[in-house]
Amino acid sequence: MRGWGALAAALTLLAAAAVAPVAAAQPGTTAEDCRPDGLYQKPGVTVPYCTVYDAQGREKMGAHARRVIGYFTSWRTGRNGAPSYLAHNIPWDKVTHINHAFAHVGTDNRISVGPDGPDNPHTGMEWPGVPGAEMDPSLPYKGHFNQLSKHKKQYPSVRTMISVGGWAESGGILRPDGTRDATGGFYKLTQTQAAIDTFADSVVTFLRTYGFDGADIDYEYATSAPFAGNPDDYWISNARRGELMKGYVALMKTVREKLDTASAADGKHYLLTAAVSASGWLLRGAETYQVTQHLDFANLMTYDLHGSWNQYAGPNAALFDDGKDAELKFWEVYTTPQYEGIGHLNTDWAYHYFRGAMPAGRINLGVPFYTRGWQGVSGGTNGLWGTAPLPDQTKCPPGTGSSVGSKVPCGNGAVGIDNLWHDETAAGDEVPSGVNPMWHAKNLEEGITPDYLEAYGLDPKDPKNQLTGTYAGNYDSTLVSPWLWNEQKKVFLSTEDEQSLAAKAKYVADKGIGGLMIWELAGDSAWDAKTGQYRMGQDLITTINDGLRGAAPYGNTKSAAPRPADVLDVGVELTGFALGDANYPITPRVRLTNRSTTTIPAGAKVEFDYGTSAPGSMNDQSGFGLTVTRKGHTGPNIGGLKGDFQHASFTLPAGRTIPPGRTLELQVRYFLPIATPGNWRVTFGGRTYGLTADLAR
Repeated sequence: MRGWGALAAALTLLAAAAVAPVAAAQPGTTAEDCRPDGLYQKPGVTVPYCTVYDAQGREKMGAHARRVIGYFTSWRTGRNGAPSYLAHNIPWDKVTHINHAFAHVGTDNRISVGPDGPDNPHTGMEWPGVPGAEMDPSLPYKGHFNQLSKHKKQYPSVRTMISVGGWAESGGILRPDGTRDATGGFYKLTQTQAAIDTFADSVVTFLRTYGFDGADIDYEYATSAPFAGNPDDYWISNARRGELMKGYVALMKTVREKLDTASAADGKHYLLTAAVSASGWLLRGAETYQVTQHLDFANLMTYDLHGSWNQYAGPNAALFDDGKDAELKFWEVYTTPQYEGIGHLNTDWAYHYFRGAMPAGRINLGVPFYTRGWQGVSGGTNGLWGTAPLPDQTKCPPGTGSSVGSKVPCGNGAVGIDNLWHDETAAGDEVPSGVNPMWHAKNLEEGITPDYLEAYGLDPKDPKNQLTGTYAGNYDSTLVSPWLWNEQKKVFLSTEDEQSLAAKAKYVADKGIGGLMIWELAGDSAWDAKTGQYRMGQDLITTINDGLRGAAPYGNTKSAAPRPADVLDVGVELTGFALGDANYPITPRVRLTNRSTTTIPAGAKVEFDYGTSAPGSMNDQSGFGLTVTRKGHTGPNIGGLKGDFQHASFTLPAGRTIPPGRTLELQVRYFLPIATPGNWRVTFGGRTYGLTADLAR
């Protein structure tokens, strides 16, 4: 495999075999006792879940009750003149998991981090003279992987994950010089099962070779929504959008099964996680996100909910809806009766989408340690919900506005000193988007002219890179969202701060959610008295830790109600989704497959829950009389959705049975996306049965 040394692999495999951990569980506890509720397990394989989970199926994380997951990126090496952020800069005592970003899908369908060599930041680079960055000579590889392994020895309860994909490498390969090869990545890989098998096998070898605890798949995005993901990949993503979800499910099921087999062989449970979309538009094209059953936990990308891809200046990562979202108003979300006023561009909505299919404890909410922003904003309240269209709409960036025929104008993204962490086009031009680490936003707010602009490619003599005007701090307690507003420049920067993060940590603690995920650790801030400005630090992650300290154990079951003692082997599948924008109303077929030896008779009552991400108005189009009998939420969701589930039921009509080996289908209709319904019950003959489709503990 490219990027691996055969000797390194052999040595590490031998070492792993020699020190394979032994399950530490309570006396009498079985592996099944430790399996998280709803997690799929490869049939016939005994997975040593108790190496990671306790007898209640909750992850063991040392002193932490909830997860704090930090993305650690490979490119902040210091080699380009910008400040470095290396493994020893990670606050190891304040994280539970580290997601190392990114590996990619090689042209041979194997996981790869590029060719070995002294310039490979993952496996070959060194930082001589940097205190704390000394290599562990006992390891046959260098780079970040060496550093992560070295520090993990000091913090054994912290789990390290290799993240694969991301925005740039889901559909291609990012070269060392910053250019990109649009190879197809996950889009191409998932066309055949043979290619998926090759990738999954290579992931197992990769984890064993470099000592990672699991794989985090950041596939952006498997959705039928048109023009989703990186514009460089439209040649394959748009062409295959009707097949992407099917391929994604096959990919995650295969990786899960290969990791289960490896876990049994190695005596340690390997984690499989994913960064998942939080956008209602993207999720409408993701069917019912059927991969959730294969994930130890899902990391919700509850950020980038607004950005300069369109003209509406709004929060990057609001916790709640406020009923005033200008983008949602344009699409008549608040005034279309079927939506019941539910706004779907906020963290709370995305959480309830996934909560419909998963226990709260297998969900983590994402928080951004970076800004997004616009220039030339008019209207709104100090810019909030104002508009900032790009003056020349013929020059919209690829994937936005007129470039894809959108009815919504593309935005006028902030530039220069308001865009420190900017991406660049293939031609080397700045991408206007108002992206800044939070420490830079702090300097702007305090009126501090920083000394690091040139290190990030900004000429201090250029007027657009000079500090002008006042960046006034604002906060909306309904949205739980802060922002900076520069009245003179008409610049709006959506931020994150101690107040918003404390509120989000409380939300996580109160709802039994698994934890928080951070993109990315290098955006955190601290005051540097020596230079008189804010720099990379630990202020924000400290706020998160303080907010989660003392939290009760997270929610470990999908259903709050007791499980039926009797279970029928019945599978559930939702199929037949329309593509993209045509998927409204959402009208899939629900397919129940009876794999048991018992006939489900006419008159049997079938019940299930779905998430309150959709209104409690689901019905069926097949004459079964499906109705929502108990609503967890009704009406607008300003300040948050009230409950987790809508409870629905129907009765098998006369003459309709489900004999062993047979399938029953009915078509349902609903108006906002839901994840796979759960908590199934079937009642007949005076007894109520659960279904194996729930994968309940």
